[in-house]
Amino acid sequence: MNAITKVVRRAAAVTAAAALGITASAAGAAVETRSATVDGIKLEYLYSGKGRQTPVLLLHGYTQTSHMWLPLIAKLDDRRVVIAPDLRGAGGSDKPESGYDKKTLAQDVHALVKSLGYPKVKVVGHDIGLMVAYAYAAQYPDEVESVVLMDAFLPGVGDWTKVWLLRDLWHFHFHGEVPEKLVAGRERIYFEHFWNDFAADRDHSIPEADRRYYAAAYAQPGGIHAGFEYFKAFEQDAADFAGFARTRLTTPMLVLTGGKASGTFLIDQARLVDSNVDGRVIENSGHWLLEEAPAQVIPALVDFLDRN
Repeated sequence: MNAITKVVRRAAAVTAAAALGITASAAGAAVETRSATVDGIKLEYLYSGKGRQTPVLLLHGYTQTSHMWLPLIAKLDDRRVVIAPDLRGAGGSDKPESGYDKKTLAQDVHALVKSLGYPKVKVVGHDIGLMVAYAYAAQYPDEVESVVLMDAFLPGVGDWTKVWLLRDLWHFHFHGEVPEKLVAGRERIYFEHFWNDFAADRDHSIPEADRRYYAAAYAQPGGIHAGFEYFKAFEQDAADFAGFARTRLTTPMLVLTGGKASGTFLIDQARLVDSNVDGRVIENSGHWLLEEAPAQVIPALVDFLDRN
């Protein structure tokens, strides 16, 4: 990680902490950026905290990186370890040509957790990250104490092709040589579609500083290709998840969705794959739950993770 990235991350941590009433010194010192090579893939990750409670694994979604979790990390790391990796293809992690199905991404982060010596974790995922979170829980159910899914959908589960996010189906098929060339150098323009159109109010969605940060992160060589591969893998994900769903989980699961985004759809899907689901719709929020409704979402996450 270069010096500029370190400064940006520290500044973002301090800003996020100030909004939550946390001292700047605590926020600046708490979060470390580390990297590990597991199964041949280098994963960069944020690491913070100490304490006896089960570690929490935070998994970001598309157009974002582990950076999105800084406000939540500041509320969790006083009593447990918190791990927030950049998924394969994102941020500071490796960006290989392939391996972007969510089963494989879950295996990546599982290998990271095992390398750190933790037998169990609590897993939280947003957007693409929720798919990875479910794939993690489905593959390693005895190693997951609880799981949180945040606003998107589960490919291959129920009537998944009718989910709200698929109203703009074009971007799930927008991959390959020509799309990559069209987006190159215009990453910010492309991402504005997601940040603006999937929000309840585009003026209260992803903050400007974060938009610059994420656009630069995905502008790295291989970044946009990897992002497109997350979507290209949905067909494989659907087959994998349909298989996973045949064995219903009993893991405590919290599902948070935006009232102006996926609504009850993800909650209904979750109840098909898990018998212990607490589903909550965050009214007046769109897809970007942490940014659009932090006063509702962060306390709900902290409370669930403390109890389950």
